[in-house]
Amino acid sequence: MKAVQFAEYGGPDVLRLVDVEPPHPGPGQIRIAVRAAGVNGIDWKLRTGNMPGRRELPSGTGVDAAGVVDEVGAGVEGVTVGDAVFGSGSATYAEQAVLSHWAKKPTGLSFEEAAGYPIPVETAIRILREAGVEPGQTLLVSGAAGGVGSAVVQIARERGVTVIGTASARNQDYLRELGAVATTYGDGLADRVRALAPDGVDAALDIAGSGVIPELTGLVGDPAKVVSIADFTATEHGARVSFASADHAAAFAEAARLFEKGVFRLPVARTYSLAEAAEAQTASAAGHVAGRMVVVVP
Repeated sequence: MKAVQFAEYGGPDVLRLVDVEPPHPGPGQIRIAVRAAGVNGIDWKLRTGNMPGRRELPSGTGVDAAGVVDEVGAGVEGVTVGDAVFGSGSATYAEQAVLSHWAKKPTGLSFEEAAGYPIPVETAIRILREAGVEPGQTLLVSGAAGGVGSAVVQIARERGVTVIGTASARNQDYLRELGAVATTYGDGLADRVRALAPDGVDAALDIAGSGVIPELTGLVGDPAKVVSIADFTATEHGARVSFASADHAAAFAEAARLFEKGVFRLPVARTYSLAEAAEAQTASAAGHVAGRMVVVVP
């Protein structure tokens, strides 16, 4: 089968489309014929070798995917060969991939859009829980137009939370369409937020990691209500850094439920082929994309 791999750590040029033996699921896992794979920041961060726990090389790339189940591991229940699913696993930029966590794909949800759900929805649900934001409160999201931010805005709004989201000038209308009160990031952020939320901000999430933790903690007043997924210096200011949880499948099922309810979408901003994986990861690293990027497997 065709798969994207890297045999050394480095820039996007180390990615190669190669022929490899198909993987097989272990106990509690499934294999899918991949229809699309989500493009996430962790993909290129692992490829550069800057993440903890270096990999055995050559290594596949990609964590999220959607496709059709074609092999089921021992002990797996509730899913059979032929089911359409989306979820997370390893080496998903490939024609076949093994998933460790998944949910069934709603009929009306495309494979392309579903492939962009796993990491964003798991992260969004986790950090909303950790921030402790409640219905009727106001949440500030720094970096709200990307995959995780888009998921946060919609899930929080569905829970009755008012969301102020920051993004570039070109993505202001996109945030408003998601239901956020939109503003730009950069100099003067605190003053703009205070004007939009004269009664104050109850919690804040840092998605972009752009050095705004001091401003966020100042706006919220309680550093424990500020959570970052991108700035590992957040703890120096009393804020928290959130890491992956183990309850992925429940988060995926929640996203499927919200999609079927008609209150959740993660639009696909651009698609790439397997041969364009390097271009996809370069675009991901550059940021400023509203919605999701996915690698499509014919």
